[in-house]
Amino acid sequence: MKPIIAGNWKMNKDPGESRSLVQTLMGLVGDVKDREIIVIPPFTSLPIVAELVRNSSIKLGAQNMHWERSGAFTGEISGLFLLALGCEYVVIGHSERRHVMGETDEVLNKKLKTALDIGLISIFCVGETEKEREQGRTEEVISRQLTNGLKDIENEVHKMILAYEPVWAIGTGKTATPQQAADVHTFIRGQLKKQSSILYGGSVKPENVDTLMVEKEINGVLVGGASLKPESFARIVKYSQ
Repeated sequence: MKPIIAGNWKMNKDPGESRSLVQTLMGLVGDVKDREIIVIPPFTSLPIVAELVRNSSIKLGAQNMHWERSGAFTGEISGLFLLALGCEYVVIGHSERRHVMGETDEVLNKKLKTALDIGLISIFCVGETEKEREQGRTEEVISRQLTNGLKDIENEVHKMILAYEPVWAIGTGKTATPQQAADVHTFIRGQLKKQSSILYGGSVKPENVDTLMVEKEINGVLVGGASLKPESFARIVKYSQ
């Protein structure tokens, strides 16, 4: 199983900037064959990036989708539209969707089911806040997120990717230590009925990726800010163990 390096651009990079980023990135990682590389631009850049990465080693993902295939849902995006553009992956349950946009475990469960039905590979995110960690509730919170999010589809988890994102480490400059991350990954793996790749996300940078990826429980990384610069993302893709 190849290590997975996914770059989530969030609400950054207009279409022109996206084109430039991907063109530069392809020149830097085009020769990398032993890692699964995924870029996850905003919706407005998906068509341009899809065209650029077609027939390359770089895969395309989207940051969100609605659970319905079509209908009166102004401002939402159907997973079928993402498939038609060339997306293979979709992020479900990113902490910003949970804590800023108010998405519940039940909503995320519906999205996961739809992604499975239509053939998109979900990158399903779980993780605790700083307060929850300080209260010793990390395992309780993640167990709830997994149980509710995977309700009725527990046996399909091997068709997804999971990502552990401690909320307190996202965009803060704080990073879980490799041992902290590995411990939670071990806990997550013990909760699953079938095995799945588990990524770590939370202030992943060129400076810390090598020590994170040494841990055998960490199957890859979900990168935020460091994926916005092709040189830093390429360094993460080319981590050394």
